Amino acid sequence: MEWTYLNDKFSYEMIGDHYGFVYIVTNTVTNRKYLGKKWFWSSRKKKVKGKKRAVRLKLESDWESYYGSSVELTADVEKYGKDKFRREIIHLCKTKGDASYYEAKYQFECGVLESDQWYNAWIIVRVRKNHLTSYKNRQISS
Repeated sequence: MEWTYLNDKFSYEMIGDHYGFVYIVTNTVTNRKYLGKKWFWSSRKKKVKGKKRAVRLKLESDWESYYGSSVELTADVEKYGKDKFRREIIHLCKTKGDASYYEAKYQFECGVLESDQWYNAWIIVRVRKNHLTSYKNRQISS
């Protein structure tokens, strides 16, 4: 199954300068949902002359085939099949900080820990103001 964004199919060409996204995966049989974040890219340190250096390799992640990190969700994808799940990108993010912030923001707003409608079992977040590009942009325009 493919990812959608604003009710259209999301493609590689639409990534642009975004680093990741916040998403909802919906089980169309049970209507249970999972809200998470995913990076388009991962980076690795590269060894140079036998030593680890701060040279970063930018590698594409498995975002196109990803469903989520929930054990229950993964079990249901196996049980019902991938075609019974809808994957929607709800927010494109420029940085890791933006993705972490918006994932937690939406998780709290949706009450993912307060309802059995959600696969989410926890909310983990560490974000600082200076990590948020959207916060920086609000400060400049104020």
